[in-house]
Amino acid sequence: MFKNLFQAFCCLIFSQAIHAQLQYETPESVGLDSKYIQAKVDSIMHRGIIEHAFPGSQLLVAKQGKVIFHQAYGYHTYDSIQKVDLEAIYDLASVTKIIGPLPALMKLYEEGKLELDKPFSYYWKPWRHRKDKKNITLRELLAHQSGLQPYIVFLNEVVKNDKLKKRFVRTYKNNRFSKQAYSNIYINKRFKNKVFRKISQSKVNQNKVYLYSGLASLIYPQLIENITGTSYETYLRNNFYTPLGCETLGYLPFLKGFEKNIIPTEVDTVFRKDLTKNWVHDENAALLGGVSGNAGLFGSAMDLAKMMQMYSQKGTFNGKRYLKESTVNEFIKIQYPENNNHRGLGFDKPLIGNDTLSIESAYPAPEASSKSFGHSGFTGTFVWADPENELVFIFLSNRVYPTRENRNIYNLHIRPSLMQVFYSASKKD
Repeated sequence: MFKNLFQAFCCLIFSQAIHAQLQYETPESVGLDSKYIQAKVDSIMHRGIIEHAFPGSQLLVAKQGKVIFHQAYGYHTYDSIQKVDLEAIYDLASVTKIIGPLPALMKLYEEGKLELDKPFSYYWKPWRHRKDKKNITLRELLAHQSGLQPYIVFLNEVVKNDKLKKRFVRTYKNNRFSKQAYSNIYINKRFKNKVFRKISQSKVNQNKVYLYSGLASLIYPQLIENITGTSYETYLRNNFYTPLGCETLGYLPFLKGFEKNIIPTEVDTVFRKDLTKNWVHDENAALLGGVSGNAGLFGSAMDLAKMMQMYSQKGTFNGKRYLKESTVNEFIKIQYPENNNHRGLGFDKPLIGNDTLSIESAYPAPEASSKSFGHSGFTGTFVWADPENELVFIFLSNRVYPTRENRNIYNLHIRPSLMQVFYSASKKD
C-alpha cells in the first residue's frame, strides 16, 4: 500500500514538474490585452469556419514560457456532431519534419555522428554511385538547396486503373505484407526499398537553387536507425518525447487508444476509399507503414508547445538540456541568404524582408522576428517559435476535410492573421 502511494506521489510530482514551464496564465500576466486578443481571434476563427477553411481548429499561444491562450473552435467535421476540445489530436503532416527526424538529426550532429558539410552519400550508401547525388551535403538537403525534386507520388506504383496492385498491397497481414497503411490495407515490407531506389534514381536540378523537397525526409528515419542501432520511434521517445512529457506525440495513434479524440482528415476516394481518421493522411507516409520523416506524426497542441518551447529556449525545457544551444542556433539560422533561400536547417523561416510585407504577402506574420522559425503541414497545421519575442504559436486544423481542394485557409490568410494578433496585442495599454 505504502509503495503504491509513494509511486502515485512520485507520478504526481513528475507530472507537475513536466508542466512547470507551460503553466496557464492570463495574457495580462505578460503585458497583453486579453479582450483585444479574444475579439480578434474569435472573429478570424469564426470566419474560417463559416467560409469552410476548416470545420474546426485549435490555437495555443505561449509567451515567456506561459500558456496565455488555448482555445478550440468548431467541430471535427461539418456535420457539427463532435466538438473540438483542447485534448484533440491532429495529423501533423509536414510538421513531422521538425518534430520527428530533425531533433534526432540535431542530436547526432552535435555528437559528431553526422556532419552537415560532408557528402550525404558518406552516410547513405545508395547515393555513392549516383553522379548527381554523391556530393550533395546534409546541409543542402535540410535547407532545400540540394536540387532534389519536390515529390514523388509513390501511390502511382501501387494503384492501377483504380485498383490496388496485389504485388504491393493485400487486405490481410502476413510476414511479407506486414506494414499497415489503413485498417484493411497492408503493404509489402520491401516496398520501402522501392521508395529508396526511386529516390536514388530521381533527377536532380544542377542549378542549386531553393526548391522545397520532401524526398530526403523519407530517408531520415532509416538513416537514424542505421547510425544509432535503435529503432527510429524508440530513439525519439527515449531522447525527446518521454522526458518532455509529450504523451500524445508519436506515430500510429490507433495503437494507443486515442481514436475518439483524433481529428479526421480527408475523404479519400482513391486509395483508402474512406474518411481518413486514426491513420496518416499523406500517401507516401502511409505506404511506409505510417512511420516516415515527411509525415505520420500525430499529437496535441500542448505536446507541440513543449517541443517548440524547448527549441525556443535553445535546447532546454524544465531545467533539462536536450540539445546544445550552439546546435539550435546553427539549425535555426538562414543558410543560403545569397540565393534568396529563407530556410534554416529543416526549419522554415520568415521570408527575407518579411517585416516590410503586408499580411497578405507575409510569411508567417509581418512582425515575426527574423530569428523565428517553425513549419507548416499540408493538413492545416502550423507551429512557430519566436525566441526574440518569447512567443510559441501552435495552430491546428483539418483544412483538408472533406477534400484537399479546400484552400480558404490560405485565401483568408488565417494563420498569419492569427499570429499578428499576438504581436499587435502587446501594443495595447
